[in-house]
Amino acid sequence: MQTENIKHYLQFSDLTAAEYAWIFERARVIKAKFKSYEKYQPLTDRTLALIFEKASTRTRVSFEAGMYQMGGSVVHLTTGDSQLGRSEPIEDSARVISRMTDIVMIRTFEQTKIEAFAAYSRVPVINGLTNEYHPCQILADIFTFIEHRGPIHGKTVAWVGDGNNMANTWLQAADILDFKVHLSTPSGYEVDQRLADVKNQACFKIFKDPSEACIGVDLVTTDVWTSMGYEAENEARKAAFASWRVSKAMMAKAQPEALFMHCLPAHRGEEVDADVIDGPQSVVWDEAENRMHVQKALMEYLLLGRVED
Repeated sequence: MQTENIKHYLQFSDLTAAEYAWIFERARVIKAKFKSYEKYQPLTDRTLALIFEKASTRTRVSFEAGMYQMGGSVVHLTTGDSQLGRSEPIEDSARVISRMTDIVMIRTFEQTKIEAFAAYSRVPVINGLTNEYHPCQILADIFTFIEHRGPIHGKTVAWVGDGNNMANTWLQAADILDFKVHLSTPSGYEVDQRLADVKNQACFKIFKDPSEACIGVDLVTTDVWTSMGYEAENEARKAAFASWRVSKAMMAKAQPEALFMHCLPAHRGEEVDADVIDGPQSVVWDEAENRMHVQKALMEYLLLGRVED
């Protein structure tokens, strides 16, 4: 097992509020450079390994494009190329891959897999999504909120839908960055509070009625009803989640300036109505783009520390 002091990003609680403030500011600067076509390549000669055991569109494009824009290179491995823990022990894969690359992003099923890899890695490891957590997405969501509405401190977010990896990560974020989450999930699909492991129980409140959860909030957000790995439950979930579709009526209960977010891919007419996701309060396309900008800032921080420019 590695004894070096390497900083990984395996769940949202791995960084402090001060570190997040730094990363959000760096994301702002890096995005501004991107928008003004200013070349910024602090990661020249660095190589990012992308390991995917779950399918991906936005995660792959955002990490790959981001690393190339920062001057680095990318090695892309899929399930057929690398089966963590099947063809060889995860610990051995970590020892080898981390000797040939500078930073690793893994998108897999069980959180234990990425934790085992990180324990034996010589380089930083980033969680690109597991069954339990999705920290890069919440990083992008909060950055998007800050861009549109200013600091998230003291604000309220409504989570409407599945008590999944996104919900777990929103709770961790609320705990660290001092805002509130209104949670509304169908019976049987609640958040596992042991996974979120929040210190401040006052940072969230549970609602049986999703419309009630949206009253007075600053952001309404949701996800697909059936996450990857749970497809066998699809029909049962459609029945259970029927009342958890985000509608214009739900949005009307939020603050007039409230935003709507969705981590995508979206199913219009299931977890959200088309007139919400395609409506004026929706910032889903900014949110999707911002995955790239916050991940560039995150990789810069994990590899170079605090960069001043």
